[in-house]
Order: sequence, then structure tokens, then C-alpha cells
Amino acid sequence: MDRYRDNPAALRGLVRDTEVHRDVYIDPEVFDLEMRHLFAETWVYVGHASQLPEPGDYISATVGYQPLLVVRHSDGSIHVLYNRCPHKGTRITTEQCGNTGKFFRCPYHAWSFRTNGKLLSIPLKKGYENTGLDDAEAAAGLRPVANLHVYRDFIFVKLNEGGQSFEEFFGESLSSIDNMIDRSPEGKLVVAGAPLRYLHGCNWKMLVENQTDTCHPMVAHESSAGTAVSVWEREQAEGAKPPMAVEVYSPFMSSYEFFEGMGIRVWPNGHGHTGVATSIHADYSAVPGYMEQMAASYGEGEARRILDENRHNTVYFPNVMVKGPIQTLRVFIPLAADKTLVESWTFRLVGAPDMLFERTLMYNRLINAPTSIVGHDDLEMYERAQEGLRADANPWVNLQRLYQPGERHDVTEVINGTSERQMRNQFHAWASFMAASMERQAAGA
Repeated sequence: MDRYRDNPAALRGLVRDTEVHRDVYIDPEVFDLEMRHLFAETWVYVGHASQLPEPGDYISATVGYQPLLVVRHSDGSIHVLYNRCPHKGTRITTEQCGNTGKFFRCPYHAWSFRTNGKLLSIPLKKGYENTGLDDAEAAAGLRPVANLHVYRDFIFVKLNEGGQSFEEFFGESLSSIDNMIDRSPEGKLVVAGAPLRYLHGCNWKMLVENQTDTCHPMVAHESSAGTAVSVWEREQAEGAKPPMAVEVYSPFMSSYEFFEGMGIRVWPNGHGHTGVATSIHADYSAVPGYMEQMAASYGEGEARRILDENRHNTVYFPNVMVKGPIQTLRVFIPLAADKTLVESWTFRLVGAPDMLFERTLMYNRLINAPTSIVGHDDLEMYERAQEGLRADANPWVNLQRLYQPGERHDVTEVINGTSERQMRNQFHAWASFMAASMERQAAGA
């Protein structure tokens, strides 16, 4: 039964001021609409230019249901193309990454395409003479996405025509990407290696919400991070400096008061970040020589401004989180209403001391990996919630903490660090972008 498919009003009704209906997490129809509308109406991250250093280099990406190719063309430009041959619809490649040389070649009938998508050649092309092929869509080659924007090497696409521009969609939130890049003395990041991939048995939005949920760390992570900290406190030699792993774990056991004072900044369109006044990354040990490098590049005042900005988690709606001080990026890839693939990427700060990259790798391995201990705490909570939401006791999920009547979702504000307003902000954006795409599609039908 299609309750929401042609009914934007019903879809909007799933989101109240302080509650969301369980269907946003468990209903396959809602999931299908997300894949077709939400991920087509928003600007979605698909990769980083450093993954494409040479002409012909490509990576695969998926936005909603759409398979894409992100490729470096012979002139150095970046193109994002649908991974579908215009002849029979065959996927051009099933590899995650590679170098295609000067052209893509379909493995089915050997139609070939330049790396900007333009049709290059067709075997036995004389068989198409006087058939009107030149006027057919297939003759245009691999179709490009409707909208592409490369921001300081971060590659974003929007599949739908119309809607918000890149600048309108992100606005001031791009400052978190800026800060992560500016931590390099050379103002440059490179992706370092393959991501850690971790399959979660839950809805993708649970992971997005968790990035700004500051009332769970001292509870859910007590058995993991709490145990690691207590062991160190028991076994340490007097006056010993905590090892890097303990520095990474210990802030997860910070008090409610710490997280309240940390602050959350909300931006329009579902974006926001924890860690305004301080964050769990603020008290790591100094890296020898790093400040001197930064001061030489930016001047001492600007270097201190960059490094004193220690944002915790920045959510870029709909499905990306960046952690600037630790140079990681996580993508939450929806596979089903109750299945999500998480990719955790690490970046190297070009020109910075190796110790910073060591910390990045250690953090990602200890916190985000399938073999981590902290990440498993969260996964257990997600899966419990996914199961619990099927109980008929109450169909609504409460997001009421520190709610104020008349809250606006089109403003930038700094709020209490334990507020659930950023989650409310995300669901307002979710409903708005979903409905906008459905209404535009209906108007054009």
C-alpha cells in the first residue's frame, strides 16, 4: 500500500516539531522515496580530487539508487557521469577505482567513450547509417550529472535540476571543510588509503543523528572507553604521560556539563556541528614543530585561529560527517531501511608532521573500524533501536530536549551542547527536500 508515494503532505506529517514517526526509520516505502527524492534534491559528497591524481583515474560512487563514475579527464577537469552505457544500459565498470586510460569501453558491445563522457566510437558504425542515431540520446554518450561542484578538492553533485545552488545549500557550513584543509601548512589534503567499511543493521539516519548526540558517550561508551581509561589510571606510573590511545579514548567519558558547555552550532538545510567553545579533540598533546610550520605559512595569529577551532563532528546533510581536528570523513551509505554501509576515510595534511597522520589513523582504527571497541557500542544501540521501533507501544520518536516553541530552521545559531535541536533541524530539512522533489516531479509529469 502506497501511503506516501504521491502524497508530500503525508510525508511532511511524519515530522512534528518535537517528534518523528517511526516510519522514517523502518518503512521500506519511505526508504525508497528517500533514495529517489532526498538524495537527488540535495548536494551529496562523492569523492576527493586527490583520489584522481592522473588523467583516466576514476572512482565509483552511488547517490540514492544511481551508480556514478567520478573521473579525471585528459585536460585535468573532473567529470561525474552515470555509470550506464547508453546502448543497452550495462554498467561501464563495477570496480571501486582504477585508471581507464584515455577512454571507457563498455564490456558488452564495445561502445567507447572519452573520459568526459562523449561518444568516441561504435563497432560496425555503418550499421547505424540512416537510422537517426545522431539524433538519439545514446549518441550523446555517458550522461553527466545535472550539477557538479568541486570545493577545495571536495567533489559534490546534485542529481535534480533546479532547487538550491551549491552556495545556497551549504552557506557558512563550509567553514568546517575550510578549517580541516587549512590545518595543512600547505593548505592541502590528500586521501590516504582505502576507507574502513563497516556494515550496520540499522537505518542510516540513526548514524547521522548520533554525530551530534552528546548525551550518550558517557553512558554507551562506559564499558569500552571507560574501561580503557580506568586501566590506564590504575596501571600508570606516577607522572607518566598518557599514550596517544588513552588521549583518544578519555574524552568520551567527559561529563554532561562538559558537553553542555561544548556547544552546538546549527545551520540551515540540516547542517550543524558539535564543539563550538571546546571539544573532545581540544586537549591532545602538542606535536613538535607543527605550530612553527603553521606560523611560517599563515602568520602566528592566523595559525592560532585555525588550530584553536576544534570542532567535534560536523554533519553535512544528508549523509556525511567531517572531523576537522582529526582529519576524518565518514559517509553513511543507505542500503535498505535497516541496513547502512559506513565508510570512514582518513586524510593526510600535506606538509604537516607525520605524528598528526599517526593520530588520525589511530583514531579511525580505535573508534570507527569494524574491529574498534567504541564503534561497537553505538552499533548495538542502533540495532536495539531498529528492533524496538517495531513495538506498537508508541509510533513516535521523541526529540524534545531543550526545545523552544517557535524554533526556526533557516538560521545559524549556537545552542546548548546537549540540545537535540540539530536532530530536529535535520528532520525539517529531510521533510522539506523530500517534498520539494516530489512536488517538482509531479508538476513536470
